[in-house]
Amino acid sequence: MSSSAESDLLQHAVDLATANVDAGGGPFGAVIVMAGGRRFEGVNRVTAHHDPTAHAEVAAIREACRQLGGHELRGAVLYASCEPCPMCLAAALWARIERVVFAAGRDDATRAGFDDAMIYEFFESPIHRGRLPTAQHRHVEAIAPFEAWRAYEGRMEY
Repeated sequence: MSSSAESDLLQHAVDLATANVDAGGGPFGAVIVMAGGRRFEGVNRVTAHHDPTAHAEVAAIREACRQLGGHELRGAVLYASCEPCPMCLAAALWARIERVVFAAGRDDATRAGFDDAMIYEFFESPIHRGRLPTAQHRHVEAIAPFEAWRAYEGRMEY
């Protein structure tokens, strides 16, 4: 794809984000472009939907998967108005998106009051994991769901 076309797609993501502010959403927009050119959009609706996972990138991924009838977006490119947070990057990885291109950086988001540094710190340093302690308590039936999955003949691998 030409740099001009990529610039236009980033501009569209930025336009979505800006318009979303007027619609009561957060200042984030995303566009997914499939290898064949089909496009899917998403905007941030965290506060509007009372859903901390309602980020623009996740919304675009959900919409693309819903319309395409699958859970993988191989060959797709995600264009985001801002650098995706760790959750959105993880969603892109799970969706098998090929590439992510973004306009504003995380420092720009921080200056606007959207600081996800603590999430990056959580993954980068064990000392920060005290913010959300996790512990495994091995239960006798802990692997029963996985055994059921392996035995289920109708499963769709991912």
